[in-house]
Amino acid sequence: MVMIGASNSHLSFVQKFERTIEMTLSGKRVAKIKVKCDGSVFHQCLKDRPVELPSLSPTTFQNCKTQEGEAGTVGCVHSWNYFHDGKDRVAKSQIIDIDEDKKSITFNIFEGDLMELYKTIVVTVGVERDGSDNLVTWTAEYEKLSPDVPDPDTLMDFYRKATEDIAAHCL
Repeated sequence: MVMIGASNSHLSFVQKFERTIEMTLSGKRVAKIKVKCDGSVFHQCLKDRPVELPSLSPTTFQNCKTQEGEAGTVGCVHSWNYFHDGKDRVAKSQIIDIDEDKKSITFNIFEGDLMELYKTIVVTVGVERDGSDNLVTWTAEYEKLSPDVPDPDTLMDFYRKATEDIAAHCL
C-alpha cells in the first residue's frame, strides 16, 4: 500500500483513487426557464394534477398515473411514459418533499429507463419571482453507474420543453 503524505488520514492510493471516481460519478444539473404564467398555477399543476401533463405537453409526456398515495402529497408514487432522446421511455417517481413557500416539489426517480444509467436521480422543480416573470428551476442531482455515462443534459432539455408547453397552457 502506498501512503500519501504524513497526515492523520493515511489515505492509500487506492482509497484516494476510489474517492476521485466517486466525485466524478455524482453531479448536479440546473435548468432555469422564465415563464409569463402565474408561478402558483404552474406549481399547483405539477403538484396536484400531474396526470394532466400529457394533455398539456403531448410531445414530452404520453401518460402519467398515480400508483400510490394521493397526488400532491409526500409519498405519492407516479408512473410516467414520456418521450426523451427520440425514444419512448418509462419512469416511476416518488414525491419526497413539497415546499409550498418555495413552490417546489422534489421527486426521487427510482425505476425505469434512467436507472439503466444512474444509481440515483433526484429532481426538484421550483418556481420563484423574477421581476414581472416567474422563473421555473429544475435541478437534477444524480449519481452515475459508471464514468462512461453521460451527464443528464438532454434530460434538462426535456424539462425545458415541458415547462414551455405547461406554462403556455397556464396562461
